[in-house]
Amino acid sequence: MASDAEFQSLLTATIDHLEALKRRGHRSVVLDPGTLQDLLASPTAPAVQPLPKPAPALSANPSFQSASPLPSAPSTPAAPKPALVTGESPVHSLATSLATSATIRVGLSREEKETAMAALKERALSCVQCSHLAAARKSVVFGVGDIHSPLMFVGEAPGADEDVQGEPFVGAAGQLLTKVIQTMGLSRETVYIGNLLKCRPDTPGGSLGNRKPTPDEMRTCLPYLQEQIRIIAPKVIIALGATAMEGLLGRSPVYITKMRGQWLQYEGIDLMPTYHPSYVLRNQSLATKRETWEDMLAAMERLGMPISDKQRGYFLK
Repeated sequence: MASDAEFQSLLTATIDHLEALKRRGHRSVVLDPGTLQDLLASPTAPAVQPLPKPAPALSANPSFQSASPLPSAPSTPAAPKPALVTGESPVHSLATSLATSATIRVGLSREEKETAMAALKERALSCVQCSHLAAARKSVVFGVGDIHSPLMFVGEAPGADEDVQGEPFVGAAGQLLTKVIQTMGLSRETVYIGNLLKCRPDTPGGSLGNRKPTPDEMRTCLPYLQEQIRIIAPKVIIALGATAMEGLLGRSPVYITKMRGQWLQYEGIDLMPTYHPSYVLRNQSLATKRETWEDMLAAMERLGMPISDKQRGYFLK
């Protein structure tokens, strides 16, 4: 096993090499398929690290209309040096970091993104790893929106409406999310929306409603979401609800009431936890709506989007 000093030296040299490739105009890193398979042989949950919470700039106003485009994401997004995941050996952590940072640090062209996402979707559509979910599903709900967007929303799993239509967030909670996105001055077509699970959690016995994914289901399906994030390389991810955060963190329980509004990082990407739209529908208080909206304002500010006085003032007494 490499010592910490050897690991840090190797990691620094690797990052310097990737940075040099980027400066010379390289847009991707080619790995031998066998090597890549070895690197990904034992996937682990990536590190999610807290960032200092910026001082709130919430004076008085925000708007639910005019779909103005998001600022373009940089073609070669920068990311902090990969962090060592607790419990991993330095060598395995480096292998995992190399496999992920090759995409995030150097970046993919638009064509490469589209090709990679199409291949990933094809694999997901035929996935039967969770045989009970595959047997019960009507659709595989892969994701929807602009894979070149700097803003990505992540939920937990499809519900009954999503299972029928094959698109995430189309039921009552989805309609509220759409309204929130429009209030930000955007549209569903200008962001990307995905879920932790691509299949609806089954409800044996024909019971009504939706159930929370099990830890095993989340672990099994998480690699699809991880690869979506690596392909899209958004500037900001908004995690919708505690279950989405549990999947991204690789642990539970998560108390979203304590975590929301605090900037974290996921594989070098700014991550904002917030309430799931279904929670907002169940808790129609002005305070809940305002807290959710403050999280959207924070994301808009992080993306460099213009914010009107009207937008800043929503849900203030």
